[in-house]
Amino acid sequence: MTQESRLRRMGWIAVLAICTILYLGLHLKVHAVRSEVVRSERQIVALEDEKTLLETEFETRASQQQLASWNRVEFGYAAPTASQFVGSERQLARFGTPRAAGAPEPIRVAALASGETPPAFPKFVSPLTGKPVDSRLIDPETVRGVAAGVARVQLDAREGAALRIPLAAAIGDVHE
Repeated sequence: MTQESRLRRMGWIAVLAICTILYLGLHLKVHAVRSEVVRSERQIVALEDEKTLLETEFETRASQQQLASWNRVEFGYAAPTASQFVGSERQLARFGTPRAAGAPEPIRVAALASGETPPAFPKFVSPLTGKPVDSRLIDPETVRGVAAGVARVQLDAREGAALRIPLAAAIGDVHE
């Protein structure tokens, strides 16, 4: 190689290095400007949200003032005073009215006095058919046997029902 070609090659390498350095500087400047634009957009969105919040608060306060003026002029409502509050359930019950002629009896909590025999528990009725549920499906001993896989509940063929499994048998013994 000649001296001239080496200089030319060195010149091209220098020009290429200068162009690469200039490109890197330009790229960093573009990235900085893009970051600044994104930051500015985020500030704009935050300011718009704050503006919306302030507008909502202003409209709410304006409507409260409007409602207060309507209240003073047309409705005449006033805040409750201490004398309007009741101290106990008995005072509250005084405001009640007697039961009407056809009104149902109120629900009361029942208590069993000692020495009395408890009333018979009502039969379970299927909500689908309206017929009483087979007592063998509810019997705890049968339920334990079915849950353990020892016994099976035999249904009458005339019922025309598929095999029914008691809920407790599917879940397990709830009494333990």
